[in-house]
Amino acid sequence: MYYRVFFKVYERAAKKMCQDCQDFIKKKSKILDLGCGSAIIAKVFQNFFQAELIGVDVDDRRIFPIPFEIIDGRSLPFPENNFDVVLIAYVLHHSQDPFSLLKEAKRVTRDKILIYEDLSEGFFSKLFCKFHGISFDSFFQNRHQTSFKSEKEWQELFESLGLKLIFQKEVSLLNLVKKKLFVVEKV
Repeated sequence: MYYRVFFKVYERAAKKMCQDCQDFIKKKSKILDLGCGSAIIAKVFQNFFQAELIGVDVDDRRIFPIPFEIIDGRSLPFPENNFDVVLIAYVLHHSQDPFSLLKEAKRVTRDKILIYEDLSEGFFSKLFCKFHGISFDSFFQNRHQTSFKSEKEWQELFESLGLKLIFQKEVSLLNLVKKKLFVVEKV
């Protein structure tokens, strides 16, 4: 029900995300949407890029019938180099183990991982992240406490995994909450 109420907001955001990512995703690519949630973003990416897309998540909350598999939040049931691109949109802060999830994303992509994250930096951004974490964990009965990182912490994590940061862009709409797109590739 939640996603149906906010469908248009998510759809508009997903279209903007496609524009942000068009230099990094070729038409007809094979994309993994890691943590696809409602599948609103997945469906928009699938249509925009005419992509073969598969969504995965720890629970099935899809409102669109995209190809989908349940995962345990740590490992991915796909062979190495199976996808052209892995998309991780506002998911890692909900993960119990973002290191393992990124390691798996690196394993299954041929090339790039596109990561959108809220950053806990600055007064309003920290306040939003705190509120978002508490409300999300409560509303969705999240088993693992939401945890946000700073830009520097994400960059250190990417480096520790042998992922090269090739592009980053602030994607905040009102500059109250710091949101960033990170594009990383295998080294």
